[in-house]
Amino acid sequence: MQSIIRLGGVAVLLAASFTQVQAQAQTPAPAVRTEKNISLALANQIAAEAVAACAANGYNVAATVVDRAGTVRAVQRADNAGPHTLASSERKAWTSASAKSPTQAMMEGAQKNPGGANLVYLPGFLLLGGGVPVKSGNEVIGAVGVGGAPGGHLDEQCANAALEKVKGLL
Repeated sequence: MQSIIRLGGVAVLLAASFTQVQAQAQTPAPAVRTEKNISLALANQIAAEAVAACAANGYNVAATVVDRAGTVRAVQRADNAGPHTLASSERKAWTSASAKSPTQAMMEGAQKNPGGANLVYLPGFLLLGGGVPVKSGNEVIGAVGVGGAPGGHLDEQCANAALEKVKGLL
């Protein structure tokens, strides 16, 4: 009789556990996400600071800032910057936001790794220095791309200088 009672107790516990697991499986995931993103005011400030940083070194560049999804938020083009600088700055910003990585590092990685070299075939990717993620804490909220200095490493220096100027706002 005691073993029947014990088996009954075990059965009740198993049924209760199964019901709880089944209820958890049917509970829908939260439908709303919260995420940080770059504001228009901050995007404009970063673009202006990047153009100014390059101008201080004698480079006529364009700077594009995109949000976390790669959508353009702000563009500035220095007087006398070539028309190609607009497209290159936008592609660098988009690539950096998409990969959440500086484009200079991505370019160097692709040059050293044959598998990484295939990144150049992704539509829209531009593996030249000058694209830098914009981070709030550890979260990428956008990216800045600079094009037009005589070398991607110089474009990246201007982008980093702009981010240094606004770091207190991030």
